Amino acid sequence: MDEIVNLDELEPLARTRLDSAAYDYYAGGSGDEVTLRANRAAWADITLRHRALVDVSRRDTSTTVLGQRVAFPALVAPTAFQRLACADGECATARAAAAAGTVMILSSLSNVPVEEVVAAAKDAIWFQLYVMKDRGITRELVGRVTRAGCKALVLTVDAPLLGRRERDVRRAFALPPGLTIANIAQSLPTGVKDSGLALWFASQLDASLTWKDVEWLRSITDLPMVVKGIVRGDDAARAVACGAAGVVVSNHGGRQLDGAPATARVLPEIVDSVAGRAEVFVDGGVRRGVDVVRALAMGARAVLLGRPMLWALAAGGQAGVSRALELFRAEIDLAMALCGCPDVSAITPDLLHP
Repeated sequence: MDEIVNLDELEPLARTRLDSAAYDYYAGGSGDEVTLRANRAAWADITLRHRALVDVSRRDTSTTVLGQRVAFPALVAPTAFQRLACADGECATARAAAAAGTVMILSSLSNVPVEEVVAAAKDAIWFQLYVMKDRGITRELVGRVTRAGCKALVLTVDAPLLGRRERDVRRAFALPPGLTIANIAQSLPTGVKDSGLALWFASQLDASLTWKDVEWLRSITDLPMVVKGIVRGDDAARAVACGAAGVVVSNHGGRQLDGAPATARVLPEIVDSVAGRAEVFVDGGVRRGVDVVRALAMGARAVLLGRPMLWALAAGGQAGVSRALELFRAEIDLAMALCGCPDVSAITPDLLHP
């Protein structure tokens, strides 16, 4: 892993070590994968006007997220089925995130039970939640992750059904024997001519979810709640009105609605709509430390890293994730220095070139 110098170099290495179906599951988007590609391209279109002659001999990349101190403004996004990449799966990622001083958001579709992941990383875990048709299962899961010690709930709201991910359809994606959705104790359908995950979503997740259900969820937990999957200002405002402490500007990594806007394009609208009443996070196509400066200059609190963490896990296990996070923190630090920002509070909108 020492030869890796940026996050983009992780994917080809990971591909050599992953089963082809697992690679396509991690890499793929929905439909023609237009949004998948647009996410990355949109960050590159944002230029920055650096400040000259600022003392940046000492720099501080740390910030807070929901009141929790992190070493740099990048969290590990929720990604499913990490034991496809590494035998230790989510525990390896959690340990690396904790060692780097940041937060991992654990997917509902983890291959490792939440209790084991929290034990591996203590205070560094938030939990991503899907709402099931059976509200009893959802209530029980919320109680379980609270008892385990998760510090926040991240409710995904852009997946009433699974986007048509044609790579998975072609391969009839299913988990290999021995792997399950550990937090719900269920397996994916096998032996079908479709994506087993898509069939599972249709049978188990609640497509009738509305804002009233968000209010219900807020009423059954004392954990701070973040709403993930927002690309509209009015939806962001509704989330805050329902009690959300944060929103994630996200199109599910281009895996749901193909043709959804790139997250960098809509981030300013969401920031304006929230108007400081909640924290704003963003994911989708973030690969460079300068992308973090771009996001924070537009008003985000932090970014979420998804696929690069999976490639790092596949390429080198826990050490791979640690290496990736180390590289990314160093890139953020350098981008801040070159922009004339000794700390994150100096990353302000005037850096953005109109």
